[in-house]
Amino acid sequence: MAVHEPMSPSSPDRRWGRVPDRRTPPGTAHLRLTHAERDDVAERLKEAYAQGQLDENEFDERLGLAMAAKVQADLVPLLDDLQPAANGPHAPPGRSVPPGTDGPVTAGERGLAAVGHLSGYLFSAIGPLVVLLASGDTSPFVRRHAIEALNYQLTFIVASIVAFCLFFLVVPILAWVLLLLGWIFLPAVGALVAVVGDGWRYPFTWRPVKSE
Repeated sequence: MAVHEPMSPSSPDRRWGRVPDRRTPPGTAHLRLTHAERDDVAERLKEAYAQGQLDENEFDERLGLAMAAKVQADLVPLLDDLQPAANGPHAPPGRSVPPGTDGPVTAGERGLAAVGHLSGYLFSAIGPLVVLLASGDTSPFVRRHAIEALNYQLTFIVASIVAFCLFFLVVPILAWVLLLLGWIFLPAVGALVAVVGDGWRYPFTWRPVKSE
């Protein structure tokens, strides 16, 4: 299927116009995108912005288009006029930066990710879930932290139910006490890690909610 050269929005404040067309592999242009593929393009755009290849308006516009993209062909024009990343020229969308890195992260993203961890103290799994639904589609960094916090809260809920059902046994109660101590301290640690812009994974956590 031929992929025609897309045009950027024609409003007067848009600055980047028509960009080169790089063909997607035959038969893949129509394929629906995953969150991971949108995340990786967003990270590449952040890298390009940090290197000065994009100004703030161009970065905001392309990031919005990346997060709203539906199929593979929608991502092609967002990267074609950028300098190749470290993994070589013509790197396909979704593989421009190592998975798990976020590039430059704004103070707002760090703060919202921290809220995702701390909200578990007041609202259990509902707090991280609200953060995930509110901003997970616009920031890979926030989504990763919100999903991690959500999985930890779900782990604590399930463990509490199991411990309650097995209250007559010593080992499940002791395990739950240790988990409770972790619940008191670990979300605060996760919030601090988010504030400094790093990644965080809770120990001994069941992860039913995936980031991809």
